[in-house]
Amino acid sequence: MNRFQGFETPLAGVWRIERSLIADARGFLGRLFCAEELSAYGWIWPIAQINHALTEKSGTVRGMHFQQPPHAEAKLVSCVKGSVWDVVIDLRRDSLTYMRWTAHVISAINQCALLIPPGCAHGFQSLEDRSELLYCHSHPYVADADAALNPQDPTLAIPWPQTITLISDKDRQRPLLNKTFQGLII
Repeated sequence: MNRFQGFETPLAGVWRIERSLIADARGFLGRLFCAEELSAYGWIWPIAQINHALTEKSGTVRGMHFQQPPHAEAKLVSCVKGSVWDVVIDLRRDSLTYMRWTAHVISAINQCALLIPPGCAHGFQSLEDRSELLYCHSHPYVADADAALNPQDPTLAIPWPQTITLISDKDRQRPLLNKTFQGLII
């Protein structure tokens, strides 16, 4: 039985993954990750790191984070509690969808995840208090490769679904895009 069904998004190589659950009166069992099944949607890397994030307040924005090559990473992002509006921006210079973005609600209820290839920025807005995400990363975090776009950049024009109630100083102070940004070569 295939536990995952993938749906293409408007961005090349970014997939919305729906999980099939086995449920009965006791509850359910769901598979969070399976390299063999996810390879059909482009996951070809070992998992190098798994992170768990809790966002306390609804309306909080985190993002738009990525790692610079050669440390660019794929991510499988799942919401295990609450819900978020998850955003991906294609930063791959040679991509047909370069500088476009897509957003999807992922939640503990809908059991969806986003599979994000290397070269994309990722962020989200929590839609509920105490929302929790699990991230499977293809590459470990490298502080010197840490990068992000400003999630409030008017060039990106991301229409956050709620009023932004909280954003880190680091994310708020990220520079706005200008002509010097040429995208990523992956």
